[in-house]
Amino acid sequence: MAKSPEELRDTMIANLPEKTGKPLEDWVTLLKASGLEKHGEMMKLLKGEHGVSHGFANLIVHMARGGIEPGPADPVAEQYAGAKAGLKPIYDAVIAFVSALGDDLEISPKKTYVSLRCSKQFALLQPSTKTRVDLGINLKGRDPEGRLEASGSFNGMVSHRVRLAEVSDFDADVQAWLKDAYDAA
Repeated sequence: MAKSPEELRDTMIANLPEKTGKPLEDWVTLLKASGLEKHGEMMKLLKGEHGVSHGFANLIVHMARGGIEPGPADPVAEQYAGAKAGLKPIYDAVIAFVSALGDDLEISPKKTYVSLRCSKQFALLQPSTKTRVDLGINLKGRDPEGRLEASGSFNGMVSHRVRLAEVSDFDADVQAWLKDAYDAA
């Protein structure tokens, strides 16, 4: 099972003494005593003078400069918080539908949208305004028709967009377009 970024960081920190010869605290002390302030300078010191590999050096520098800021614990909750909270039922309806399409579905939350993938991305969901979720769909070669708009400047990772202001907007037509995109992915 994939580990979270925090778990990966913690594993790297636990492996520092074995892989580099010193625990994190010693490396941080060394960097602070060096008087260096820039990330690149610190990396050069660790890699060049101490033989630390790039990944471990990067971790050490980030931790010495104040730690690594964790991303949102739940990007979807962040996207549908506050004024956009009323849009969450639209997201839930789309996710319930696509979850039934196949076992190879991957739901991949990003900071501002959620990517829907199987072998490749076939759609994305983005709460674009306080009153609308944009459903981006990859239907290359298909002409826009009615509510199935060309994606235009909305997002270059999809070919079309459907604007969803309420759950009822996620109707049979939109579901068929989404299934076609899934099948083509």
